[in-house]
Amino acid sequence: MLIRLIALLFCLAGPALAQDRAQVQVQFDRWKQETLWPLAQRAGVARGTFDAAVGGVALDWDLPDLVPPGTTAAPQGIPRQAEFRAPARYFAANTVAGAAGTGRQIAQRHAAALAATGRATGVPAHIILAIWGRESAYGRAAIPHDAMRVLGTKAFMGRRSDYFTQELVAALRIVEAGHVGPRAMRSSWAGALGQPQFMPSSFLAHAADGNGDGRADIWGSEADTIASIGTYLARHGWQAGRDWGFEITLPAAISCTLEGPDQARPIAEWEALGITRVSGRPFPEAERGLPASLMLPAGRGGPAFLVTPNFYVLKEYNESDLYALFVGHVGDRIAYGVGPFTGRWAPQDALTRGDVAIMQTRLQAMGLDTGGADGLAGFRTRRSLGTWQESVGRPATCWPDRASLSALR
Repeated sequence: MLIRLIALLFCLAGPALAQDRAQVQVQFDRWKQETLWPLAQRAGVARGTFDAAVGGVALDWDLPDLVPPGTTAAPQGIPRQAEFRAPARYFAANTVAGAAGTGRQIAQRHAAALAATGRATGVPAHIILAIWGRESAYGRAAIPHDAMRVLGTKAFMGRRSDYFTQELVAALRIVEAGHVGPRAMRSSWAGALGQPQFMPSSFLAHAADGNGDGRADIWGSEADTIASIGTYLARHGWQAGRDWGFEITLPAAISCTLEGPDQARPIAEWEALGITRVSGRPFPEAERGLPASLMLPAGRGGPAFLVTPNFYVLKEYNESDLYALFVGHVGDRIAYGVGPFTGRWAPQDALTRGDVAIMQTRLQAMGLDTGGADGLAGFRTRRSLGTWQESVGRPATCWPDRASLSALR
């Protein structure tokens, strides 16, 4: 009897859900005409381009972070991106080795394009390769989504609808300019385009023609992809001739609360405090008088680094510390054949994003700067936690753990 009742409820709910979605689709179609079209028209998009690109587009209900009309946003969980998960998982040995090994092969295959971009932008080949490898496995990863459908859905009923509306208009401008047809514009589930995974506004600002055919094709052209990544980094301040950073040995006497780009000092001053490279080699003489910052992606529970301003340029591509560190490390393995990090990732307590947000809120109430209460342990949260730990006589780890959570509740 119970099974029959459950089956009946599913039969009743199914048509109702389909009807609700059909009604929302009608609202979406109206929104496209009444809201999106005037924005696109003011941006120089022709009516024919608009209709071809979004006229028949249906909502994609399988995307994350949707807030359909008449509903409220559910509490946000852990983001899908790997960059927001445990550091040790992000640097899995086979992932790093695979990206580096393939990168060395790709470096030979596209040596001319990499050299030309290096001359034009000052960005070294191994850094471009590492980004390309991380974003799309050097163009081998599937880019499965129709960008217009993704951007349209998120613009209409996503958590960040204003942002995605702007990106959707930018995507329409790309089609209007003839860079790619609307159905050939493939993206990730977040709307990032092509092999370098540019958002549409970044495409308009930084996509480059690397093969001289007059177009910036980041979907099908490796040369254009290489040129576009180099151009993006150069325009965000990449300093030619500087490294991204160095793995270091951090003496116990140096507080982990010294982390962060706002506490940068010349490398020579860090040396005077007792910091050395794990390799035993001296820091390059050209770098010793230039500023670098302490960076501890897992607090005291992982490898330690001194990073240059170029590290933070990599974060302009993706705001995660782990992403920038991955790119720098894989780049080094491509260019110099270095091995894994010397420092090891310590086991971490399984805290939720909500747990970390509670800790951030408590630290903020004490006047400490955590950079917000988003549940993500960025450098401001790490060092503020370390400051609190020191103030109450706890060993400063600068990393969220269950004991600190209990003490802060």
